[in-house]
Amino acid sequence: MKNIVLIGMPGAGKSTIGVILAKVLGYGFIDSDLLIQEQEGCLLKDIIKAKGTGGFQAIENQVNKDIDTENTVIATGGSVVYCSEAMEHLRNIGVVVYIELSYETIKNRLGNIRQRGVVFREGQTLESIYEERCPLYEKYAHITVNGEKLGVEELMEKILNAVKSQLN
Repeated sequence: MKNIVLIGMPGAGKSTIGVILAKVLGYGFIDSDLLIQEQEGCLLKDIIKAKGTGGFQAIENQVNKDIDTENTVIATGGSVVYCSEAMEHLRNIGVVVYIELSYETIKNRLGNIRQRGVVFREGQTLESIYEERCPLYEKYAHITVNGEKLGVEELMEKILNAVKSQLN
């Protein structure tokens, strides 16, 4: 059952850290956004354009709740916290770690957010998304790790130390 599930805002480093964490632990690695693109045969931003945010989230929920794996680091899309079925499933199959960063840090990292296939509803801003999602990340996380001012290696170590006791 022991997977590590990384949640957090786009730009928090889930995929980057996930790959390194998987190597260090000898785990597999899954990026759920890539699973979605593979299943649908197109980029996230094109799925959102074609099916709207609701359609995208239905796919995101289905793909994430169908993940069946062990000893794997799973990097999720930032909007997976809107998918309650998927989140309950992920909590059941692993330790959910929220990579917490300030709004300023996320904003500085993201650049052109729409190129990344980030789920925006009409009229939403990055800041409103941040404010809406943070309580959800906190709700679903088993462990919250603050990544402010940490490099990739330092953050990976911090996550590793935080989850070690949960993996045995």
